[in-house]
Amino acid sequence: MTTGSATESYRQARDALLALSGDHRAAVEEFRWPDLGPRFNWAFDWFDSYARDNDATALWIVEEDGSEARYSFADMVRRSERVAAWLADRGVARGDRVLLMLGNQVELWETMLAVMRLGAVILPTTTALGPADLADRIGRGGVGHVVTSAANAAKFADVPGDYGRIAVDGGVPGWADYREAHTIVDPQVKHPDTAPDDPLLLYFTSGTTSRPKLVQHTQASYPLGHLTTMYWLGVRPGDVHLNISSPGWAKHAWSCFFAPWIAEATVFVHNYSRFDAAALLEQIRRAGVTTFCAPPTVWRMLINADLSGGPGRLREAVAAGEPLNPEVIEQVRRAWGLTLRDGFGQTEMTAVVGNTPGSPVKPGSMGRPLPGCPVVLVDPRSGQPAEEGEICLDLSARPPMLMTGYQDDPERNAEAMAGGWYHTGDVARRDADGYITYIGRTDDVFKASDYKISPFELESVLIEHPAVAEAAVVPAPDPVRLAVPKAYVALAPGHEPTRETALSILRHARENLAPFQRVRRLEFAELPKTVSGKIRRVELRRREEEAAEGTGEAPREWRDDQFPELRR
Repeated sequence: MTTGSATESYRQARDALLALSGDHRAAVEEFRWPDLGPRFNWAFDWFDSYARDNDATALWIVEEDGSEARYSFADMVRRSERVAAWLADRGVARGDRVLLMLGNQVELWETMLAVMRLGAVILPTTTALGPADLADRIGRGGVGHVVTSAANAAKFADVPGDYGRIAVDGGVPGWADYREAHTIVDPQVKHPDTAPDDPLLLYFTSGTTSRPKLVQHTQASYPLGHLTTMYWLGVRPGDVHLNISSPGWAKHAWSCFFAPWIAEATVFVHNYSRFDAAALLEQIRRAGVTTFCAPPTVWRMLINADLSGGPGRLREAVAAGEPLNPEVIEQVRRAWGLTLRDGFGQTEMTAVVGNTPGSPVKPGSMGRPLPGCPVVLVDPRSGQPAEEGEICLDLSARPPMLMTGYQDDPERNAEAMAGGWYHTGDVARRDADGYITYIGRTDDVFKASDYKISPFELESVLIEHPAVAEAAVVPAPDPVRLAVPKAYVALAPGHEPTRETALSILRHARENLAPFQRVRRLEFAELPKTVSGKIRRVELRRREEEAAEGTGEAPREWRDDQFPELRR
């Protein structure tokens, strides 16, 4: 690849992948990561290179009531420049950490671009969090500024810290009114001279300890790494791309920001308060969506709806976030004639394994390593490459899509990067054709409705209830969500395993956990332990799997949908 400016090099890499779409083997053999040189800023050096004066639609948001708004690429350049200039006047400077707690609204996209333009650091945050989680994020993240909506501003009332407060819709006493940004006539914002290894993004993600990990990404890792995410999605210039993902999580940046705008495609968003499969299908057909990514949970809901209306203009259908059931793939193929493809990645990196456009899909496999991604399966006993083992990245290849590490956590960093590999904590096997099939986690973290659940975090809340002596949270198989959090609870003396006790514990959990962490099932039981006194979650997981298959004793459990009181 010839060496030129960062923009030229980036475009050559992008165009090479677009030209090789449908030929996985050639893409892997021929693709080379671009040379970004000494300075790079994705907003200036890539987005502006094609977006300025471009009247094609960049962002299309449809609300639940049917109202909608469209913004061109040129609009997004102008809007983000105004916001950047205004934020700079508010004291946001290069290296400052800016927490964004916004829904699917234009301010989210324009603020991400604006913060990039200043060389500041973005901390995307879900609106589902409460004050305790926000205090932790602001403290550990070193947050200097918060941008949120008036509706969520109240959550920060008791969150300490000397940070700037900005409300995008104004009207909050003591908070700056973001709307003033769009009164700026001639914003002047210069390239911040950020280097590729300067920080850009900080993501909090759940782990097995008491606090979420804080993942550090650079001006290159996500902006560069998502070139191959674009390749996996199959999104192309002029496409209308829809991704089902909540803001604040890494997958939203993957597929609602970087990948489609790397491809010069339209980001399409359908906002809703409660998922409605029929309404989503109607929007896909009406808007002419061409590429669509959703977690398997959503795909299972869609196949239970009426697919007879066809896929509209859909060309690529993709699933991510959890293992994809082969039966779902077959039902989509039968109804729409499309091959539903899945892949693998983490918050700590971009997509690194996938079933790519035009490639044969093997049932149960999540595909092959993507171009430029040095994926290796490592035997945990020998620490050497194997046909079955932990999914790792070869650090000697200096994988550009990988995080720099976990902030202020040298022990976790040493563990994650041990032996010259980046360790994902996921186990898989590889067949003779190079296809990789996911087996499971090396620890107890699990996915429920596309959200990563840390048992430790849920158990820490449960044991705060006076009736709970000990608790163990495991995934219980669920036909829609794949799995839901189930708590095995050992009661404290003086408490009985009654309906009232179960209701009290579930209510306590609901009041003290984010909605995506909701404990949906509860069983009173003596917890199995090792000789050293550690809880054997593997035994409880096996019990749930056997009960779901009908090969073991049916659980004596309480479910949250048995309590009308919890729906109030």
